[in-house]
Amino acid sequence: MTVIPSPVDGTTLRYDVSGEGPPLALLHGSVLSRAIWRGLGYLEPLAAQHRVIRVDIRGHGGSGAPHDPAAYTPEVLLADLLAVLDAEGASRAALMGYSLGARIALTAAVEEPARVTRLVCLGGSAARQRGQVESVFFPGVIDALREKGMEAFCAAQGLGPEVTSRRARSTRAAFLAADHHAMAALLAATDATEAVPDADLEACTVPALWMAGTEDHPRVEDSRRAASLMPDADFVPLPGRDHGGTLFPPEEILEQVLPFLR
Repeated sequence: MTVIPSPVDGTTLRYDVSGEGPPLALLHGSVLSRAIWRGLGYLEPLAAQHRVIRVDIRGHGGSGAPHDPAAYTPEVLLADLLAVLDAEGASRAALMGYSLGARIALTAAVEEPARVTRLVCLGGSAARQRGQVESVFFPGVIDALREKGMEAFCAAQGLGPEVTSRRARSTRAAFLAADHHAMAALLAATDATEAVPDADLEACTVPALWMAGTEDHPRVEDSRRAASLMPDADFVPLPGRDHGGTLFPPEEILEQVLPFLR
């Protein structure tokens, strides 16, 4: 594991590297960590073909966790990602992100297209995020995090200590490891995120693959629309999956992602 300071405010950024080949950065979703990529079965097949850089986005995992929403703007999150790529000597890299991670990856492709070879957005969106935090999690989620903490956050989503499935146990463990004040700040910043302008999507020539579950509303509609605007993008639906189920099982996603990255 490697630790570097953010160039924005010195917040600690932690990441690790596995495999050899063209660089590929993996960016997890909100309230998760880089551990999901190993836990859900992505790391081994991806690292067989790529130098995989798994990043703990600030506020998550082993990275620093500021409590101010201003520390989680798209500009800050993009600067953190570029700092990690710079530290690894990756002038260009493929980016693959889920949910929040997909939005960071998209921001990089739009703002710094020369740095991005390929873009994979899983359960992502280019739309204005006002209200989407509550649709992804539950109504009142930001206040619940601030006032009641992570166990209440888990319970509100049916992820109490009784869960037994691999997906549920992995998700619950990641959620409980989070700093609830940092997560409240992150989600408040996410809720204030504006749309990526259509003109920016239309001008972004980075090859892109968008995937979202057919039951993941509004992300499936957002993903399909974003892919339709980008000049070199495809959208692939994931039948029957909701937002929380986007990544597991991994086989259906990897069947598309591995040849796309090649």
